[in-house]
Amino acid sequence: MADKDDKQAVELEGIRRQIDELDLQVQELISQRARYAKLIGEAKMQGNAGGPVDFYRPEREAQVLRGVAERNEGPLRDEEIVRLFREIMSVCLAHEEPVKVGYLGPEGTFTQSAVLKHFGLSVRGLPLTTIEEVFREVESGTADFGVVPIENSTEGTVNHTLDMFMNSPLAICGEVELRIRQHLLCSMDSLDKVERVCGHPQSLAQCRVWLREYLPNAEQIPVSSNAEGARRARDETGTAAIAGDAAADVYSLATLVSDIEDRPDNTTRFLVIGRTQFPPSGDDRTSLVLSTADTEDAGALQNLLQPLAEAGVSMTRIESRPSHRRKWHYVFFIDIDGHCDDEQVSRALAHLEKGAQLFRILGSYPKAIA
Repeated sequence: MADKDDKQAVELEGIRRQIDELDLQVQELISQRARYAKLIGEAKMQGNAGGPVDFYRPEREAQVLRGVAERNEGPLRDEEIVRLFREIMSVCLAHEEPVKVGYLGPEGTFTQSAVLKHFGLSVRGLPLTTIEEVFREVESGTADFGVVPIENSTEGTVNHTLDMFMNSPLAICGEVELRIRQHLLCSMDSLDKVERVCGHPQSLAQCRVWLREYLPNAEQIPVSSNAEGARRARDETGTAAIAGDAAADVYSLATLVSDIEDRPDNTTRFLVIGRTQFPPSGDDRTSLVLSTADTEDAGALQNLLQPLAEAGVSMTRIESRPSHRRKWHYVFFIDIDGHCDDEQVSRALAHLEKGAQLFRILGSYPKAIA
C-alpha cells in the first residue's frame, strides 16, 4: 500500500512540474502579447489617435474571439476559453487607458454584467440612472461607449431604447447576448415571510408564472432597476428582490430561490453604442430605421423591403414604433444580416433608400459571440 502511495505521489509531482512549466510559458506569452499591444497603441498615438476609443477595435476583437472558439478542442467550453481571451485583451487595452463604458445602473444590474462580458473586467464602468443618460454621456464624450438593453427573448423589445435612436447621432457598434438567471434575493429564510417583491418591470414579467404560484399574496413593486430592488430588500423587513448573482454580491443578500424565470432560455440582448462606425468583421449585423412614403397603398412596406429579398439579404427582425412626428405615423426598426460595406448589402440598401421616406443606418457591428 505504501509503495502504491509513493508511486502516486511521484506521478502527481511530475504532473505539477509540467503545469509549472506551462504556467511559465503562458505568462511569458501573455507578457509578449501585451508588449505587442503596447506597440500598436504607440503607433496609433503617433498617428494622432489619442484615446481608448481609438485603440478599441470591435471588429478585430470579434475576429480573434471567433478564431479562439473555432480552434477550441476542449476540455474548456467555448464560452470559457472565449472569456479567458477576452480578459487578456481587456487587460492589454487597459494598459494604455481603461475604456469608459456607461450603462444602466446602479452596480449589480444585468446591464453591468453585459458590460463585463463584452469588455472584460478591466473596463471602467460608469453606472447611470436612465437609458437616456447613457446616450447623453456617450454623445458628450464622457463615456467612450454605452451598453443598453434592446430586447428580451421572453418579454420582447425595450421600446425606450428604440425611441432614443430616433434623435441620437450615435452608432451601434456591438451586441451582447446575456443568459438571464433571475433569483429571489432577501435576508429571510422562508417564502412565508415575504410580503413584497421588488423588481424591474421586465424581470417581474419574466417571472410572473412563478410569482403567481409561489407568492400569490405578495405585493409586486416595480422599481427602476433590479439593483434598486436588491437595495430595498437589504434595507426593508419583509421585502425580497428579483435580481441576479451580481446584485446578490453587491448588496450581501442570500438567494432564497434560484432560477425563478419562467423560461429556461431567458436571454437579453444588449447593444453597444458609440460615436464611430467600424469596418466589417466577417460575421456582422446591420440595424436600420426607415419609413414608407406617405401612401395608403396596400403592400407599401412589402414593396419598400423588396430590394432586400432581391439581393438575398436576410431580414432577422422588424419592429414598428410611433414616429412622434404625427399621429398614426410609424417607423420600422430592422435588423439584417451583413455589414453595410459588404457589396451585396450595400447595393440592396442603396435601392432601399430610394423608396423610403426616412432611411438611416443605425450601425453595422459584429454579431454576439459566446
